[in-house]
Amino acid sequence: MPGTVITFYSYKGGVGRSFTLANIAVLLARWGHRVLCLDWDLEAPGLHDYFRPMMNAAPASGVVDLIDDFRAERVRPAAHTTRLTGVNKLDVIAAGRMDDRYAGRVQNIDWEGLYEQGFGDYLELCREQWTSEYDFVLLDSRTGISDIGGICTAHLPDRLVVLFTANVQSMDGAVSIVRLADVARDRMPYDRPRLAVLPVLSRFDSREEYARADEWRRICLDKTKGLFTNWLDRDVPPELMSRHLTLPYISYWTFGEELPVYSELNPTADQISYALETVASVIAHHFERTELLAENRDAYVGAVRTEKRTFTREVRVSTPRSTLQGATELVKHLEAQGVHAELSLSGDRSLLGKAEDGARHLCLIVDQEVSRWQKAEVELFLHRTLGQDRRLIPVLTAGTEPHRLPGYVGNLRYLRFGLSRGPAEVARGLVEQLNGITGLVDTGDVDLITLMRQVSDARLRPLLWELVDELVRALTTAVGAGDDLRAQELGADLALAIRPRTSENHHVGVPVGTREAIEWVERFLGSRHQFKGNLRD
Repeated sequence: MPGTVITFYSYKGGVGRSFTLANIAVLLARWGHRVLCLDWDLEAPGLHDYFRPMMNAAPASGVVDLIDDFRAERVRPAAHTTRLTGVNKLDVIAAGRMDDRYAGRVQNIDWEGLYEQGFGDYLELCREQWTSEYDFVLLDSRTGISDIGGICTAHLPDRLVVLFTANVQSMDGAVSIVRLADVARDRMPYDRPRLAVLPVLSRFDSREEYARADEWRRICLDKTKGLFTNWLDRDVPPELMSRHLTLPYISYWTFGEELPVYSELNPTADQISYALETVASVIAHHFERTELLAENRDAYVGAVRTEKRTFTREVRVSTPRSTLQGATELVKHLEAQGVHAELSLSGDRSLLGKAEDGARHLCLIVDQEVSRWQKAEVELFLHRTLGQDRRLIPVLTAGTEPHRLPGYVGNLRYLRFGLSRGPAEVARGLVEQLNGITGLVDTGDVDLITLMRQVSDARLRPLLWELVDELVRALTTAVGAGDDLRAQELGADLALAIRPRTSENHHVGVPVGTREAIEWVERFLGSRHQFKGNLRD
């Protein structure tokens, strides 16, 4: 699996951004992950100071040297890596060599000109190398709004950790930069989903002035609660999660560049390493399973402290009896592509009796509904997933509507069996997901009836509704003419057009004319489906 790029950003200085990144990097590496840190705060570099005791010598090169490599048409990001001692597989790329030439080199960088020359594509190649060698790539971004900030918040990351303090400037700036980053990502030529953002209230002193502390907790939550929407479990209140994502102000650690996670190995709730462990655990869990954090923080953190497990098989394909033949073929095609798979038939009670699960990932074939057995199987899989790099991948049969499934299945990116997508095609899609090669939608056999309902429920900007209306009317022509291939292409375009954006401000519901066209498509497809069913009967 490719690694995850996470940017640590703060709109204002003095929030402890580099301090937080350095401590979390040590924790992730201690827990068995391969970690790379990059200091992109070129105007005020300092990340390397936290790691200085772990270096045999000062960094001889760094991020600024990536630009020299680009101009010389060299792609060798590893050449600028400093290997640290004392922690297994924790590396750093500093800002650069701190000599008399450094300031001039930074001041002479023309980022806009570099991008016009193809620097963006070069960074993609560097990113590909980093994510192939490391589980987590942590970027220390410059504060404020800048070209470097855009690289770190929009271009490179998969996720964003935004640190802010209890003042309006810090909070408003943090929320604003997230909105700008999502807008920029929508315009990029690279495949980037909407950012998942971890808002971290930093240097918060609640030990004195309790009433003011509670008041500012509420203000901070009101300002930032929108950042939780696309990753926090729906049953977990943002207020509770925001408390878990609060770093206390401890004056002792404001002196020098020391790392408390080295001296506080078994921290208590009043120590800063306790809070740092919680934030690091959310990152290690890939922002998932937050309902377990809400139930038991210590168990959640403890799950990622253990070493990573090894698995005897890559995928277990779980199927009800109604899809047994297709599931058996799917396993054969997975094996043919080099993926070691096993078949699990719903009702196999030996699975529940096993202390461990031998397959890394679970492919759940869903035929119309998730059965009681499958619910128990998924629950068992998810509980055994804590701290592991594992995926639940649903495969839906034709006609199965994802919005009617439980959220832990229906909200995941799914594959689908269909008239033109048999076991061989689904196997290819599974392998792509396991290798980290996924598009924003599955363009094969888009469920057009379900998609029409999603379009009806969407809220979009008026300008975007004009595009959607054009696509829907083209779809009426395609389905009316029986052009299934064209209909699938238009369906994929529609799914992209209605995907959630950064904000619903100024968004409106479906216009009357577009709704009428949608209803026509639904009626036509419904009648055609019934006609084909009658022919089979």
